[in-house]
Amino acid sequence: MTDPLTPDFPSGYEVSTDSARIDAARVHAWLSTDSYWAKGRTREKQDSAMAGSLNFGVYDNVSGEQVAYARVVTDRATFAWLCDVYVDRSVRGKGLGTALATSVRDHLAPYGLRRIMLATHDAHGVYEKLGFEPLSNPEHWMALGAQ
Repeated sequence: MTDPLTPDFPSGYEVSTDSARIDAARVHAWLSTDSYWAKGRTREKQDSAMAGSLNFGVYDNVSGEQVAYARVVTDRATFAWLCDVYVDRSVRGKGLGTALATSVRDHLAPYGLRRIMLATHDAHGVYEKLGFEPLSNPEHWMALGAQ
């Protein structure tokens, strides 16, 4: 799907799920050098993750430059994991992160997923506005390799 996924996306930007538009080198640089969750991730590992995921890019309408990214791991039937959400530092504060997360949520809605999960250290407020909330029974959840 191309063109804006959400009609109220901030003016001057569009979001797309067209993987051919993703600037993989830029996404890798953002995540491997400027994120707390993927610092040091190899390009090979990032490319592999992107290949197995539904990718969302946000682009400047004038330059075509990619300015944000999000990735979703999903079976498109019952579950999705929203991850690697990143907005370039030069465009932060314009509402692109919230608009991107909203676009992801709305894009996944027709699948009727039982659950969309994410993990965040510092963006709880962004996701709470979209209906995400802490686990009601965290004692039921387990993780292999949890940190």
